[in-house]
Amino acid sequence: MKYDIKDPGLKEKGVLKTEWANMAMPVLNSIKKRFEKERPLDGLTLAACLHVTTETASLAITLNAGGAKVLLCASNPLSTQDEVAAALVTEYEIPVFAIKGEDDDTYYDHINAVIDEKPQITLDDGADLVSILHSKRQENLPNIIGGTEETTTGVIRLNSMANAGVLKYPIVAVNDASTKHFFDNRYGTGQSTIDGVVRATNRLIAGSVFVVCGYGWCGKGLAMRASGMGANVIVTEVDPLMALEAVMDGFRVMPILEAAELGDFFVTVTGDIHVINVECFDKMKEGAVVANSGHFNVELDLDGLENITKSKREIRDYVVEHSLKNGKRIYILGEGRLINLASAEGHPSAVMDMSFANQALCVEYIMKNHEDFDNKVFPVPKRIDNESARLKLESMGIIIDKLTKEQRKYLESWEMGT
Repeated sequence: MKYDIKDPGLKEKGVLKTEWANMAMPVLNSIKKRFEKERPLDGLTLAACLHVTTETASLAITLNAGGAKVLLCASNPLSTQDEVAAALVTEYEIPVFAIKGEDDDTYYDHINAVIDEKPQITLDDGADLVSILHSKRQENLPNIIGGTEETTTGVIRLNSMANAGVLKYPIVAVNDASTKHFFDNRYGTGQSTIDGVVRATNRLIAGSVFVVCGYGWCGKGLAMRASGMGANVIVTEVDPLMALEAVMDGFRVMPILEAAELGDFFVTVTGDIHVINVECFDKMKEGAVVANSGHFNVELDLDGLENITKSKREIRDYVVEHSLKNGKRIYILGEGRLINLASAEGHPSAVMDMSFANQALCVEYIMKNHEDFDNKVFPVPKRIDNESARLKLESMGIIIDKLTKEQRKYLESWEMGT
């Protein structure tokens, strides 16, 4: 079996961490039990470009239980948990190509390694795997029947490809499922981003000015959690509806250049480029802490920051101090990469349970229905979304009402009025 990981000897710790995460993933576990009996993915080869975490391990093990050959590489150079990679390779015999802190060349070598195995379905988080397949590895496209995408940034890229008519196989946008963005993006990103910032800095959130750039589902969750810890939250936005929602939720809203002079902490969660640019960095006050929790580090203009930096040093793990030419110091966390995975462990298992349940069910859905798809980006079927929510409630011991025949008839009719 081919693989490339840091150290197979880290296996024992990885097995224990994966077991711990799996305890909080009852939905995925129920799918795994069914997959073991039915083997719906027999003969299928899957290439997964995802964050190599304990939760991803549970997904890979579930897909493997369904009969699939699963190959895993990292979707971010800093997000791999090396002990988990070791456990997957040595305990579960799942090939992994991922090392925490890998350079860009190694990152893309690892993506190419999973492509070399001629996958039929791709699972992506940020669309780098799909992008390489469409640009440098097009000879493999005829093998592929479909794919899934896990995150907002990836869905944006894939919709752009579909609109330009260059997408060569159908993709299911797992990111857009209600059980994904309502819970994973909001509660997962909110908690794990705060966790990453605090682990990296050990700074107090209470009483600080915390700037959240972007008020999508991730931004909503982050603002909620920062406020809950006592921060004075400022939101920056370009969308008037989202900005209005932030105001109605009780947060101050202003342009980023105004917020730059006020913030103690800054976190970007937009999916766009240079949200915090060199002019913002230059305006920040002494000691400002800057992080990103969007998929790519391009949200921060790091090249522009270098141009106004006199000197820099790594003052703590995942914290680089930039001494600027204007005499002030600011701190960049985790190289501007996903701080919740760079310095912490990513989303809690309980929310990833639903996201990865959707991934597993959507792989099965693609396997059974791919011949009916066009080369577009498709939503997760409502029945899959509802099934993930139903299983989650069931695992929590929560029972909800069902419509009576009378109520269903009323909702389906137009004749009955007041």
